[in-house]
Amino acid sequence: MSDSGRVFRKLALNNAMANWRLHAAMAKLQPGEFEAPRTGFFPSLKATLNHILVIDWFYVDALEGGTLGPKAWENEVPFDDPATLYGAQRDIDRRLIDLCNTLGPVGLAQVIAVDRGSRVQHDRRDDVLSHLFQHQTHHRGQVHAMLAGTSVKPPQLDEFIVGDDADNRLDALKALGLSEDDVML
Repeated sequence: MSDSGRVFRKLALNNAMANWRLHAAMAKLQPGEFEAPRTGFFPSLKATLNHILVIDWFYVDALEGGTLGPKAWENEVPFDDPATLYGAQRDIDRRLIDLCNTLGPVGLAQVIAVDRGSRVQHDRRDDVLSHLFQHQTHHRGQVHAMLAGTSVKPPQLDEFIVGDDADNRLDALKALGLSEDDVML
């Protein structure tokens, strides 16, 4: 029997571990590097990481059945410092993990409402989750590239999902209060 929610649970865990790694790198930046202008879709590490957060707020709220909608990005850069930003990111990552842990075939196939302000989008929850994970990966890649122009080496972000990667995720799991059993479900 197939477990249709398994891939989304793993992607939510991967998301949290990748965010932890990126934000751990942010903590090592020299003064001014977080805010410094950079080449990317958003003009700085600060702007890009805040964008990831506010869009996570938007989609996770909708996935949970909320109506936050565009209020999520009324303040496009709600956090000025990396530590406070990561605290908020960690909270929304936890909500996404908790949500994905509850989903089975019926919940994944359920059509949800996404309040876009001028209209309400209706799509399957699994499609919205796929879109959200793609969005996160896209912008984390930009942050990773931006880090290459700082004093901090970009961290490894792509070794979390398969069993053979266990040694590479121990630090992230420990920092997030997770275990190998959480990942290899």
